[in-house]
Amino acid sequence: MKNDRINLLVTFDKNYIKPFQTMLKSLLSNNPRETVQVWLLHSGIPQKDLQTLVEYCNLHCVSLTPLKVDREIFQNAPISKRYPQEMYYRLLAPHLLPMSIEKILYLDPDILVINPLRPLWNVELNGCAFAAASHTGITDMINGINRVRLGTEHDYYNSGVMLMDLTKARAIVKRDEIFQCVSEHEAELLLPDQDVFNFLYGFQTLPVDDAIWNYDARYYSNYLIRSGGVYNLDWVIQNTAILHFCGKRKPWVTSYSHRFAALYKHYMQAATR
Repeated sequence: MKNDRINLLVTFDKNYIKPFQTMLKSLLSNNPRETVQVWLLHSGIPQKDLQTLVEYCNLHCVSLTPLKVDREIFQNAPISKRYPQEMYYRLLAPHLLPMSIEKILYLDPDILVINPLRPLWNVELNGCAFAAASHTGITDMINGINRVRLGTEHDYYNSGVMLMDLTKARAIVKRDEIFQCVSEHEAELLLPDQDVFNFLYGFQTLPVDDAIWNYDARYYSNYLIRSGGVYNLDWVIQNTAILHFCGKRKPWVTSYSHRFAALYKHYMQAATR
């Protein structure tokens, strides 16, 4: 195993601090030999909460570097309730992170990491700037719909898990181009930052297997059918690395009762010890 650390990128506000702690606890529990450096892009997390986060990470031998994003960057950006400033952070991450970082793994906070991340970290991008997974469902119909909607030919990638070659991404990611894309295509954007990522950078993205690297926890039955019965619960626990709790219903809410609710509650409780 390589000794290089895993650079992890997260972006959230104070409402997602506890989900982040749960995600990090699951990652560390299932990657005990890894050295992890966390980079947090944020705009308004209070200093008291940041200090709590730093102390939590230190307790788990993880270095956390909070980076407050300068609002001046977004003077010409389309900003609204639907298009908050924070939605641009992962898109602009190549330019918001220190130039010394060459590679980083972005993870949404509504995730559990239940198997080793090293194989994803070591993926050869073959000239691409990004690696991500598409959620195709039982058929490829969703990909087809999104290709027509956005006028693209590649898969429609979920931007909740992205491996980034920052050196390559810095050459192609342009702030004004992103802002212009949002302004010109506002009517067509359903999931704004994800749509923009696919529209501008999908052709520079290497596809990875969603069943392993970005499993949509809502659709256990879809995965089971698509695999001909192979991707049962035992298979997921043994093979899936990243469980992603997509959608509006979140597993830290008491009423959440989907298949992986108990697993999430286990790590949520472990994160408070």
